[in-house]
Amino acid sequence: MRLLMLGGTEFVGRAVTEAALARGWQVTVFHRGRHDPPPGAAAVHGDRTDAATLGALADGSWDVVVDTWAGAPTAVRDAARLLADRAGRYVYVSTGSVYRHPAGPGHTEASPLVEGSPDADAVAYAEDKRGGELAVLDAFGADRTVLARAGLILGPGENLGRLPWWLNRIARGGPVLAPGPRDLGLQYIDVRDLAEWILHAVETGLSGPYNLISEPGHTTMGELLESCAQVTGSDAELRWTGPEEILAAGLAPWTELPIWLPPGELYDAIHRGEPAKALAAGLRCRPAARTVADTWAWLRERGGQAPLRPDRPQVGLAPEKEEALLRG
Repeated sequence: MRLLMLGGTEFVGRAVTEAALARGWQVTVFHRGRHDPPPGAAAVHGDRTDAATLGALADGSWDVVVDTWAGAPTAVRDAARLLADRAGRYVYVSTGSVYRHPAGPGHTEASPLVEGSPDADAVAYAEDKRGGELAVLDAFGADRTVLARAGLILGPGENLGRLPWWLNRIARGGPVLAPGPRDLGLQYIDVRDLAEWILHAVETGLSGPYNLISEPGHTTMGELLESCAQVTGSDAELRWTGPEEILAAGLAPWTELPIWLPPGELYDAIHRGEPAKALAAGLRCRPAARTVADTWAWLRERGGQAPLRPDRPQVGLAPEKEEALLRG
């Protein structure tokens, strides 16, 4: 199989590239040259937002293109149009955020979607991703398009800092503000499981949209944070605190307390989607404890510092805020 990976040097793109190379695929990585691609991949340098350097892909043919772009839909549109006659299939890594708010628990691939346009400049994350979906569908058609609507993505290589922040915080030990309830269910996908499913979808000729997430309640806040304590060998004391107290203190879910959302509409949208279609099509999700352990091993290899995307806000709770709430 011949794969053209648009990106391929960080997190999701890198995981797809590594998984394809492990299967013996021929992989070409088109990227800006800021990071080295995995060994074994052929590199073509260019900026997809620059028509002149995008032209570096004017020659060649591939069985599949995989694209993780999250900016202006026009960049997806231009790449898809350029490659439509020279690639067999296009996998666009989209997001569950394309479902219209409030998505509600159990939302499926048939749930209402936000508006989007393939010709739009960058607007907002959800609308940009929907515009990217439409761009691929316009160029490749429904039968040659896979829309991988991923939810929360965790695992080694994470460049948004969510699970790495929790690992580092718990590794420091002492009293830790643990957002509850302890049995609050979490839904996400390990980046490696996402990558493997994408390649499986290509090999089996799948098409259409899929919710790429674990089952609701795949893990809980309790299991996740306790796994962090176990793998780090920390003496941290998890102080479970209810949503009402956290919100009353003015702490921001998801950003100051990564991964966590209080029960409500946003929680339903992120942690209660319906993955039945993807599970029936071969998705397999490893246990949370493995995701945590492997992420910690990767983080230790890097001296505890995760690479962070400069276009995303930093996450995590300031020590003084944590101490203030724990003091009561």
